[in-house]
Amino acid sequence: MAKRLSFLLLMLIFTSTQIMAQSSRIGVHDPVAIEVNGTYYMYSTGHGIASWKSDDMLNWEFMTPVFKESPSWAKKEVPKFDGNIWAPDIYYLNNKYYLYYSISSFASNRSAMGVATNVTLNPEDEDYQWVDHGKIVESVPGRDNWNAIDPNLIFDENNVPWLSFGSFWGGLKMVRLSDDLLSIALPQEWHAIASRQRNKGLDESDPGNAAIEAPFIFKKGEYYYLFASFDLCCRGARSTYNVRVGRSKSATGPYIDKDGVPMMQGGGTLIVEGDENYYGIGHNSVYTFDNDDYMFSHGYDKADRGRSKLMVHRVLWDDEQWPYVEEIK
Repeated sequence: MAKRLSFLLLMLIFTSTQIMAQSSRIGVHDPVAIEVNGTYYMYSTGHGIASWKSDDMLNWEFMTPVFKESPSWAKKEVPKFDGNIWAPDIYYLNNKYYLYYSISSFASNRSAMGVATNVTLNPEDEDYQWVDHGKIVESVPGRDNWNAIDPNLIFDENNVPWLSFGSFWGGLKMVRLSDDLLSIALPQEWHAIASRQRNKGLDESDPGNAAIEAPFIFKKGEYYYLFASFDLCCRGARSTYNVRVGRSKSATGPYIDKDGVPMMQGGGTLIVEGDENYYGIGHNSVYTFDNDDYMFSHGYDKADRGRSKLMVHRVLWDDEQWPYVEEIK
């Protein structure tokens, strides 16, 4: 999964990127973004959750991490947690920013997702303060055949909030949230949205039965599009990450790919994969900024020893309203 970088690799990434002027080739894992009055804020996997800002999506300035110290509950809930917080998601609603995040450890589904809120993303604002609200969803080995990481918030056609998530094991899930977005709604309602049988050619040391993770749901026209990352991340030259998509007229699915294959049966239309410059590309998020659609992801740079780098693509749509991408350089 995209969050499974070792502590050493993350330190190499952030040591090399904590300077003021940055190109788009900054070292980033699992990027998500939001636009506020012409400024783009980006959050990614890292100690305390790495944060950045930009005025053009090409040059990025490293900011102070979201948390000065890891949430107090994290180590208790996940004993092998090493301080590295994975795969955030950012959402704005009712004058407040919601930042969801993952607490886990490599090759384990002893995991939990939490949420923090803030009224501003500008660290220079006197009201800037991240308030942690603790755990929302957890997964327990032996009890749950899913992994509580990689959160993504989406509202359905009836304005009901859902948190999608998942990595390996039984695939991608979603659960209905309460109206305050801080807890699971009662009575609980869950859906399975994508699953994939294990490819025997993949590394059998990986957990679970399917190499799929990192759901991101994007509404465009009459459809909800479920983007997901297939295969393996975080292995340098052995990374095989790629992004695939299906769509549905309901946020809870079923999601079907361009060939008519349900994503619950391993379907997914390829959007982007490794190429002559990258070993693998994945863990994406998708947004509309200033009437154009963009996809943020990371790729493993062949020219830089397989280190993960930020990638920003413009999302375009064919005549049948299926997405394809062009990289912004």
